[in-house]
Amino acid sequence: MWKRSLVLSAPGKVILHGEHAVVHGKVALATALDLRTFLRMTPRQDGKISLQLPNLGSQLSWEAAELRPLLAAFSVELPEAQPPSAEQVEKLKEFAGGDYGHEAVQSVAAAAFLYLYLSVASKYGVLPTVDILVWSELPTGAGLGSSAAYSVCLAGALLFGCGAISYPLQEGQETARWTKEELDVINRLAFRGEQVIHGNPSGVDNAVSTWGGALRYISGQISVLKSVPTLRILLTNTKVPRSTKILVAGVKAKLLEFPTIMEPMLATIDAISRECEGILEAMTKDPSQEHYSRLEDLVDINQHLLNGIGVGHALLDRVCQVTSSHGLHSKLTGAGGGGCAITLLRPGRATWLQRRERARLFPGLLPRPATHTQGEFGPFLSLPGAQSDAGGGSSALDCCPSLPGDTQGAVALKHPCSREGGGCWRVQKWFLWMKARVEVEGGNSSGCQRS
Repeated sequence: MWKRSLVLSAPGKVILHGEHAVVHGKVALATALDLRTFLRMTPRQDGKISLQLPNLGSQLSWEAAELRPLLAAFSVELPEAQPPSAEQVEKLKEFAGGDYGHEAVQSVAAAAFLYLYLSVASKYGVLPTVDILVWSELPTGAGLGSSAAYSVCLAGALLFGCGAISYPLQEGQETARWTKEELDVINRLAFRGEQVIHGNPSGVDNAVSTWGGALRYISGQISVLKSVPTLRILLTNTKVPRSTKILVAGVKAKLLEFPTIMEPMLATIDAISRECEGILEAMTKDPSQEHYSRLEDLVDINQHLLNGIGVGHALLDRVCQVTSSHGLHSKLTGAGGGGCAITLLRPGRATWLQRRERARLFPGLLPRPATHTQGEFGPFLSLPGAQSDAGGGSSALDCCPSLPGDTQGAVALKHPCSREGGGCWRVQKWFLWMKARVEVEGGNSSGCQRS
């Protein structure tokens, strides 16, 4: 039985092009975001499994004996190609209990955890009794891959807890990544969590969260975009909640009803992704204003197509209108229907958007100044440049020290409470926030105990 705590982290994501089309076998281009989800797993000796999600105000606990009867239902129904059944997911939501309702984010998050936990336990014959705490800088339902980062963190922790993957941190290391083979195992299991949450996801979100950096994704095939220039992108959260599952199902329904109309539209989105990939590669050699003009045209065309397939929203249109009036080009990112938009910034335009100027332009979206963790309007993002597979983008508006390699994928961390300052100051800040919240709620504050 492993005795040490494990702290790990995975990033969110931004899709540049390919939303919804990627679900139907088309190309998507995506990059990791320097907003991350963190998980701390601690072994327990009392025969219980607990899941704490302070961002969602949820604390759940089960006796290991309660979960054993469920193992039989999962041990024979988990072939790689078969997604979780609706009956399984509903059964897990009911088992998780709570007063949230089956479609509430808390119920879905609990069902995803239970599914992954039982999947790993049934395969490896280990039912670890653990305390799992997950907290995030990513807003939920905003199209930034919060559910994928959650699933990747859970997959990495549970696979380690059952002995399926190693403990990557060596003596003296602050952060460490798993091997390529182990990351592949994590990614495949995380995709099952995404299926529980979204029904029919493409797999691009969990791939970016696992591997980090900038990726090209098509039908499960992942390739690193090594030739990517440093681009500046502004991220705007409309704060309109929406369901990825419902939006994906809506596009599929339209495709079945109007195939001769929808198929060419999805094929055009695919062509946009491929054209963008070629432009980005050319920009690494000799970037020019013409390259930016072509990228801006692709952003505009794609946004119109996404509206055409039914995943737009009035506030996303408002973002596009306001930025367009200042010579900028925006599109939705992720599932649409609200959530976030991205705006491409040419060199020299970043200074145009100071905080007070953004508040003036978007009074309806910015009732108060944005902060890094609120994810309202901003931060600026830098796409990972060509010099590193893992990326290296950072937020121009983030005033606190960041983790090493913030756009890296899944990474194990040295326990932040055993460090003084340094690169994990941000992690320590989140631990202290979590500890204070748990204490206020009268819960267990063991989340900040030393290993």
